[in-house]
Parts: sequence; structure tokens; C-alpha cells
Amino acid sequence: MSRRVVCLRHGQTLWNVEQRFQGHSDIPLDETGVAQAARAASLLASLRPNMIVSSDLQRALDTASALGRVAGLDVTVDKDLRERGGGEWEGLTREEISTGWPREFTAWEAPGGEHVTDVAERVSTSIRRWAAELDSGGLLVIASHGAAIRLGIARLMGLPEELWPALGGLGNCSWSVLEEARKGWRLLEHNAGTLPEPVQSDDSPEATED
Repeated sequence: MSRRVVCLRHGQTLWNVEQRFQGHSDIPLDETGVAQAARAASLLASLRPNMIVSSDLQRALDTASALGRVAGLDVTVDKDLRERGGGEWEGLTREEISTGWPREFTAWEAPGGEHVTDVAERVSTSIRRWAAELDSGGLLVIASHGAAIRLGIARLMGLPEELWPALGGLGNCSWSVLEEARKGWRLLEHNAGTLPEPVQSDDSPEATED
């Protein structure tokens, strides 16, 4: 039986609503985000996960902990699952970023921030590392962030970098499902768990358009 990984994005925060770049800033879930995490936990617990690993940032860890309580599992923390660092853009709105850094905004490369290839490498490496601890047929839930998950999945699947924007963003407390196949990892579901809705994330504008 194949091992599977569910990549769960954290619930909503105030900065999501305000369209502020969060990056490594440790912003908590808002009231809606707490409710989203509880709903996701009730659904994902039915899959009987064997392991839960979370980013160390509060919004992801609290989302993972909601699932852990329902599933009866402890949550392991891995800093490598953090969101893409936003450098000088953290805390700023998209409007402020596009006005202050028009060239960098177009490329979605924050001054002092992380490059997409670095994020893709650290997140995919983390997923591989934890998935390797699963028994055959096991299920791992990774609680992380929008850009981190999308980039990690793209690297894990071996997509060339020019095709990474083909993967869309994830809504708050939506998830993607990966399965280990004979020739590598494949994507079974993407941005599942809710009806289509606008995605507010630290990801690039192209990845978060409706």
C-alpha cells in the first residue's frame, strides 16, 4: 500500500484578511481561522492519520493541534515547514508592495526574502524526511503555509521550475493530497476541502488569482 501525505494550510488570520505578507511573522489564527481548523480537523481525522508534523509558526501549529486533539496524536514541529520568508515585505499589503517595489512585485521577489527554489527545497526535503518514517499505507499530515506547500509539492513531484506557477494557491484550511507511486510522488487532490473561493496568501499574484 502506498504512503500518502496531506498538506494542510493553516486557518485564516487577520493578516490574510488584510492581504498582508505574513512570511515568518508569527501571526495567530483569528476567530474564523479557529473555526476553520476545527472543521478541517473533524474531516481529516476520519482519514486516520498516523503522524502530524507542523511548521513552528503559531497559525500552522494551532491548526495542526486542532487535528491532533481529535485524532489523538501528538504534533511534531519542524521549522523547515515555515512559510517563505518575506524580508522587507512582511506586514505590508499587496498595494503597499506594488507601489514601493514595482519591479520586485512583478517578479514576486522580496528584498531580503527567500528565493522560491530555497523554499521548495527545504519544504520538499522535510516532507520526504517525515514520510519516510511511515509504514506502508500510512498517512502523514503536514500543517504548513500556502506558498510553502505549493512550492514543496512542485519540487516533490519533480516539476521544472518554469511550470511551478501551474499549481494554484490553497485556501485557508484547504489541503492537497500526495501519494507515493512507483515512479515518484503524484498529486491526488489540490486545494480540497472547500468550494472554490478567493485565496489570500503569501504566494505570488499568479498563484492566487481566482
